[in-house]
Amino acid sequence: MQHTNNAVYVRWCEHIAWHHSASLGLDLDDYRRLDRAMAIRRGEYDYLLPTRAGEALTLATWLCASDGRSSMERRFQLVRDSDGATVVRGRWELICIELSSGRARRLPPEFLAVYEPAIVAAGALRADD
Repeated sequence: MQHTNNAVYVRWCEHIAWHHSASLGLDLDDYRRLDRAMAIRRGEYDYLLPTRAGEALTLATWLCASDGRSSMERRFQLVRDSDGATVVRGRWELICIELSSGRARRLPPEFLAVYEPAIVAAGALRADD
């Protein structure tokens, strides 16, 4: 069986982040309509254990901080279903940008209304593994 490439984990994190945002009520169409997006300013990944093709994983993401102006933090945890071991942890520092210019901008009211109620305190989640 083949080991999972680290770039695959990064793609999975991007995928679940988009799904999470859409489930909260903001999707790509909303980003385009508002001419705003959350761009990754910094991404950190801790690759704790290897996985192999075919292993079932549970992927989780949550928002854990916002300055209420222009930045937010999103975290990730990927857990191997067979033994409950955390295989990857990730963290993104996000900045709100204007899509048309690429420049940093304030979070629009629509982003604040959707994202701020979804923020989970960083210490509120399971930190073992």
